Amino acid sequence: MFSFQLEELYGWINAFLWPCFRLLGLMGTAPLFSDSAIPARVKVGLAAMTAIAVAPAIGPMPEAPTASFAGLMISAQQVMIGVALGLVMRIVFAAVQTAGEFIGLQMGLSFASFFDPATGANTAVLSRIMNVMAVLLFLSMNGHLLVLGGLLNTFELIPIGQPRLNPDGWGVLLEWSGQIMISGMLLALPLIIILLTISLSLGILNRTAQQLSVFAVGFPISLLVGLILLAVVLPQTGDFLARLFQQGYETMGRLTWALAE
Repeated sequence: MFSFQLEELYGWINAFLWPCFRLLGLMGTAPLFSDSAIPARVKVGLAAMTAIAVAPAIGPMPEAPTASFAGLMISAQQVMIGVALGLVMRIVFAAVQTAGEFIGLQMGLSFASFFDPATGANTAVLSRIMNVMAVLLFLSMNGHLLVLGGLLNTFELIPIGQPRLNPDGWGVLLEWSGQIMISGMLLALPLIIILLTISLSLGILNRTAQQLSVFAVGFPISLLVGLILLAVVLPQTGDFLARLFQQGYETMGRLTWALAE
């Protein structure tokens, strides 16, 4: 007759739940995985199937009941690790959206916004367009698989039940968050410079030819030039975004090493 001890049952539950919590933390913040268009049950199912697949290779689990205080602390630790790694790549997409905000502001499209269910806020049209472009590039580079693989590698460096995470490791995430403004500005810089030059020229024209209604012609000119520049510049941003994604993958590795030390 088949029988098992309560400790064995806890071991089976923990071997599935704790890796699943780390995966769910990633899918709650990582780009593409965290998109609100994907039903929650799909995310949970994907995390569960991945946890079942990797659980046998993770190694022994801590001997702590799942519902105990120690078990809850371990669960919280797994969620924190997953959330942190997901935020690393989320910052890359935040930089792309910031660039869209900068460009839209200079083109006079700051009022052209709509509700984005992915962020829960009003998003500029250009930000949405650039975000879609970044997502397509991300998928073409198998970025979703690299992010998932980066998380699975953390089970070797940060085993489940590690007594503590190095607090200095969070500094890596804080430092990387500065890329939102820097990378966003660099991505939008060519268009910003040209559009600012046009605005400056229109301002000078307004002072020299006051009978000309600059406001009547300024907006169409800025919009037309901005659209032409977007058609020219956007196809050239692939290399910049690819480097930014690569830096994101490397930062995931640095964050993992820093937390494990």
